[in-house]
Amino acid sequence: MAGNSICSASAFLGSWGASIAGEDHATLQSKAAAASARVATPPIRFRPMMRNVNEGKGVFAPIVVVARNIIGKKRFNQLRGKAIALHSQVITEFCKSIGADGKQRQGLIRVAKKNGESLGFLA
Repeated sequence: MAGNSICSASAFLGSWGASIAGEDHATLQSKAAAASARVATPPIRFRPMMRNVNEGKGVFAPIVVVARNIIGKKRFNQLRGKAIALHSQVITEFCKSIGADGKQRQGLIRVAKKNGESLGFLA
């Protein structure tokens, strides 16, 4: 019985592979080896760009673009960062004076950012 099961296992691999896939085990192994020998080129990945969807739109966008071109991108971004920080401080002080919590303050800052985008300040 034990000898019979070993024989049937080898016959099982051969007959099952031939009946289901139409190929024997050795052919499948050679195809797998050939496929692994091929050098696959990695897919080209584009870097995601964080861009403003309203870039170039808004009332103040032309002024912002001209100012950025005049003073340079690096210096412009430094000034913009300082202006945003000052505006956030003003919002924070306002929230302290009216007794608003941190969640409401964050909501006001998000609204200020959306308004800045739609007006063109973040162009």
